[in-house]
Parts: sequence; structure tokens; C-alpha cells
Amino acid sequence: MHTREPIYSTAIGAGRALFGLLRVRQTTSGLNQLPATGGAVLAITHFGYLDFALVEWVAWLHNRRHIRFMAKKGAFDQPLVGRLLRGMKHISVDMESGRAAYDQAVAALGTGELLGVFPEGGVNASFTVRELKTGAVRMALAANVPIIPVVVWGGHRLMTKNHRSTLRERLGVPVIIRFGASFSMDAVDPADDDVAAATLQLHDTLQGLVDAVQAEYPVTGVGQWWQPAHLGGTAPTPAEAAVVEAERRRRKADRKKLRA
Repeated sequence: MHTREPIYSTAIGAGRALFGLLRVRQTTSGLNQLPATGGAVLAITHFGYLDFALVEWVAWLHNRRHIRFMAKKGAFDQPLVGRLLRGMKHISVDMESGRAAYDQAVAALGTGELLGVFPEGGVNASFTVRELKTGAVRMALAANVPIIPVVVWGGHRLMTKNHRSTLRERLGVPVIIRFGASFSMDAVDPADDDVAAATLQLHDTLQGLVDAVQAEYPVTGVGQWWQPAHLGGTAPTPAEAAVVEAERRRRKADRKKLRA
């Protein structure tokens, strides 16, 4: 039996209304991987800003479970947004000192929560799976829960980095959401080498799932901004996106120094 959470229920209702107005055509598979009870880490690709809402939407429709997402502290610092995030029991992550968030996430997993994690560390403008951070594997190990890889393809056409979609572009967008086979941490040693190997396995699993849903996508992306370069789209290559991201971080650090 799931505890009633009015704020979360209201947020899901708003999301469903939004996706309904936009006539989002979602196709979901692998929902049988989502446990009815107990903790698990959902390791999700991050190509668009609404990926979290799309995954929560289909999870809630499936078995009414709520997902606790880890989100950047800046979002929690905004009065209205922060109140909503805290009301939904999401977890604030300070990018400069993440230990508190890590401990909170492991504790949530230990009480049987589903934890939503974006192991790429931010929206990826190349629309390929970049190198993952090890946090998802480390948290699953610490809490002794499985990892479920999740990919979202098409959601970035609704809202993403470096492109402002028009309303016309957002109407009727097909979105594929796929939950991959879960894998346990039983055979993974906490040693750094094992954690790195498990993280690489997770990366390859996510990219394999992305390749599969891209091949099934009902709209051709050739020449489109939302299609990765290796499939004939005009999105930046992973190397180009990395250069832009590094420059963005440098400017952000410079601004922070000026404010100090």
C-alpha cells in the first residue's frame, strides 16, 4: 500500500495534463522490471529536461510508485520550486560537496524508496550516452539494491539544452521509454576497480538500449537537430559537446569567483 502524498499527486496530475495537451505519444516497455515494493536505483539517460517527469509518469501509471530524484541544489534554492521538490521528497545535491546527498539517498533506498539518478551528471547535448559518474553504482552497493537502466528517447524534443522548441515542434512527439533488465550488486566488490567496471557495464547497457529505441523510432531524424551526428543528425558530436560543456563550466566558475 502506497502512502498518500498530495503534493506529489498534484505534480503528477499537472504533468499528465501537460503531456496530454502536447499529445505526447509515449510507448513504454520493460515495466515488469520495476519492483512493486523495495528499493532500487533507476539509472536514467539525460537528453532532455523533462526526462524525470516522463519516467515518473509511466512508473506511476504502472504501479503508483513514486520516484525520489536527485536534483541540483540550485533548483531547491528557488522558493516555489524548492518547496515543491522538498514536498515530493526529492534530494538536493550540492555539486561541490555531495556527501550529505549521498547519505540521504542511501538512507532512502534502505527504507524501500525508488531513487532516480542521472549518472551522466547533466543533460547531454550530443544525445549519446557519455561517460558515467560512479555514484549510481556506489549507492546501489551501499544500500544493497539493484540498478534498473532506463532510457528515454524523444523527450528531448519537448525541452532540452541549446534548443528552444516551438509549440508546433512539441505537438504529437513520439516518446519511447524503456526499462532494461535490472542487475544486482551481489557480484560487485566495493573496490574502485569493481565499481569502475560496473559503471562501464551500466554505460554500455544504457547505450545499447538507446541504440535499440533509436532504431525503432517512428520518425526519421536525418538532418534534424535532435538526432545524434552518427545517425545523420545535426546534434554536436560527443567531442564537440564536451568542448562546449567545458567552456560553459569555465564561465560559470569565473562568474562565481567574481561574486565571491
